[in-house]
Amino acid sequence: MAKLTKWVKEDTDNKFVFWPTEEMKKRAWISEESIYKEAAKDPVAFWAVRAKEGLEWFSPWTETYQWNPPYYKWFVNGKINASYNALDRHMKTGRRNKPAIIWEPEPVNEPKRVLTFNDLYCEVNKFANVLKSLGVKKGDRVGIYLPMIPEVQIAMLACSRIGAVHSVVFSAFSGESLKSRMQDAQAKVLVTADGYYRRGKIINLKANADIGANDTSIEKIIVVKRAGNEVKLMEGRDLWWHKLMSKAPLDCKPEPMDSEDMLFTLYTSGTTGKPKGIVHHTGGYLTVALWTSKWDFDLHDEDVFWCTADIGWITGHTYACYGPLLNGATILIYEGSLDYPQRDRLWEIVEKHGVTIFYTAPTAIRMILGWGEEWLEKHDLTSLRLLGTVGEPINQDAWLWYFRHVGGERCPVIDTWWQTETGATLINSLPGIGPFIPTVAGRSFPGTTHDILDEVGSPVKIGEGGYLVQKSPFAPGMIRDVYKDPERYKSQYWSIYGDKTYYTSDGAIKWDEMGNIRLTGRVDDVMKVAGHRLSTAEVENALTQHDSVAECAVVAAPHDIKGEVPIAFVVLKQGTTSSADLVSKLVKQVVKVIGPTAKPEEIVITDSLPKTRSGKIMRRILKALVKGETVGDTTTLMNPETVEDLKEKVGYTR
Repeated sequence: MAKLTKWVKEDTDNKFVFWPTEEMKKRAWISEESIYKEAAKDPVAFWAVRAKEGLEWFSPWTETYQWNPPYYKWFVNGKINASYNALDRHMKTGRRNKPAIIWEPEPVNEPKRVLTFNDLYCEVNKFANVLKSLGVKKGDRVGIYLPMIPEVQIAMLACSRIGAVHSVVFSAFSGESLKSRMQDAQAKVLVTADGYYRRGKIINLKANADIGANDTSIEKIIVVKRAGNEVKLMEGRDLWWHKLMSKAPLDCKPEPMDSEDMLFTLYTSGTTGKPKGIVHHTGGYLTVALWTSKWDFDLHDEDVFWCTADIGWITGHTYACYGPLLNGATILIYEGSLDYPQRDRLWEIVEKHGVTIFYTAPTAIRMILGWGEEWLEKHDLTSLRLLGTVGEPINQDAWLWYFRHVGGERCPVIDTWWQTETGATLINSLPGIGPFIPTVAGRSFPGTTHDILDEVGSPVKIGEGGYLVQKSPFAPGMIRDVYKDPERYKSQYWSIYGDKTYYTSDGAIKWDEMGNIRLTGRVDDVMKVAGHRLSTAEVENALTQHDSVAECAVVAAPHDIKGEVPIAFVVLKQGTTSSADLVSKLVKQVVKVIGPTAKPEEIVITDSLPKTRSGKIMRRILKALVKGETVGDTTTLMNPETVEDLKEKVGYTR
C-alpha cells in the first residue's frame, strides 16, 4: 500500500503536516474540499439529505429542524427504528451472510465467535421477545451491565427494537456505581453476566450486579453464562439468558419510534459528584452515527473495524455497535486486556482477523509506545489502512509513533474530538481531504459549526486559545436533555454563553484559517483518566464515605500513560492517625465505590486545605501544585501557610 508521501516538516518549530495520497483520495467517500462549503450553506438541508439517503423511515418527518433554545428537535414526527436500520434492511442484501460481529475472547485457547448479520438479527429478535415476556414495554428502561461479549450488542439492539430505553454501565464500575445509575434510570430489568476474563482472572460480575440491584426498581436480572463461575441466583428474580432464549420466538416486529423518542441514556460523571444521564434520541443519533462512521473512517463493506472502547462508554455505543452496523460493516470486539497474555496480543488480533480500521485512545498508544517496536515487528500489520484516536488530546510524539510504527506511514491518523453529549465525532480531518496534523484534531464535521470564544464571548483570533462552543443548528445526534434533571441540562451546557450556544467545557486553540482546531482538554472538574471521564467530585464523595476522612479535594495530574490521574488531598478526622495502611484503605474505598479506573494515583494527608475566607477550597492552587506550576496569588486565603506545607508534600519544584 502507498505511503502518505505528501508531507511537510518545518524544522523551525517542529510542525508536521500530512496530506492524503491520491490512492486515498480515490478510495475515500469524500475527497472534495467543497463538502464543507456546501454543508455550511444550509446545514439543515444537508442533514435532511443524509437522513433520507442513509436510513429507512417508516414515515417521513414533517419538519427537519425545530429550535426552541436551549432545546431543539430533528426530523420532527418522522418514524424510525434503530434495530431495523442496523439489521433488517441488510437481510434484503448480500450482507445477510457476512460477519457482523467477530468476538475474540481473552483466553487464547478459547475459540472466537462470529455472528453474521442473519445470526445477529435472529438473536436480537429472540431477546426482544424475552424482554417483552418479562413485561418490558416501549419507554421502559433496561440496565445493561455486561463485558465485551456479543450479548451486549444483542441486548442494546433488542431494547431499541421494542422501544425500550437502554442504559449501559461500564462493567468495571462497582456495584455501588451501578446502583446509583439504576436508581436514577428507574430500570425495570438488568442484563448482566456471571463473570468475564480480565488478565487471566475471572471477575465475578454477578456479585457486583446483586449490589447494584439492591434498593432499586429492578424486577428481573437476566444472567449470561460467560465464565461458568459459581454465582448466586435469587429465586423469582434471577434468570439465565440461555434458558430464556431457548424458548423465545424468532420473530419480533420492530416498534415504530418517533425520531425524538429516547433511544438510550448513558451516565457520565459531572462536576456535582452525581452521575448525570445523558439523553440521546433516535432519528438524529442514527443519522450522525451512520455518516460519521462512513466518512470519518472511510468505512467500506470489506472492512473489519476494531474500536477498542468498552461498550459502557459513548465510543463503544457509536463505533462498536450502532455506527458500523448501520453501514453493514463488520465489527471486531475483544473481551480482555490489550497486553494479555503478552504485549503483542492486540497486534496478534489485528493480524489474525485482518483488521483494517483501528480506533483507540491516546492512553493505549502511549502504553504500547513504551513497550517498544519489537512487539509490533512480530506481526504483519499491512491489513491496516486507517488509524483513529479518541478520548483526549494526543501528544505529538505518540501521534508520530502511531503513524510511523503502527500504520507504516501509509495510514492516515484520524484524531477525533467528541463527547458523550455529542453522540458522535464532530471535529476531525476526513481521510480523503486532510490535513493530518499531530495534536490538531481537525475541522468541524460538515453540517456543524464550532467556535472558540474568550471569557466575554468574543471569538478568539487564529493562534489564540479559549473555550470551544457549538452553534445552531446543533448536530442531530446531540444531547437532548439530562434525564429527569432539565435544570442541570440548562445550567451545565447553556448558561455560560446563553441558551443559544452549547458550551463544551473544553479548551481549544484556533489553529489556522482553514478552520482546524487543537483541543487542550477539560476546563471544568472532570478528569480524563485513560480515556474515561470521571468527575473529581465523584471521587471526593467516595473518599468522604470512609469514617476517617473529614474532608478532601481531588484534582487531576498529568500522566505519561493515562493522560490524567486523580490526586487526593485528605484531611483526617480528629484523633485519626495517618499510616500507610490507612492510605491503602482509602484507595480501596474509591475502588469499591466507583471502580479501579478512579483509583487515586496518590493520597496526600494534610492538616488543612487551602481555603478562601468564605470556606471555599481553592482547587486552582492544588492543581498548580500537582502540575508544578506557579501557584499565584494566595492573599485571599484564610490559611496561606497550608500552601507551603503542601509544596513539600507533593514535591513542588517551581
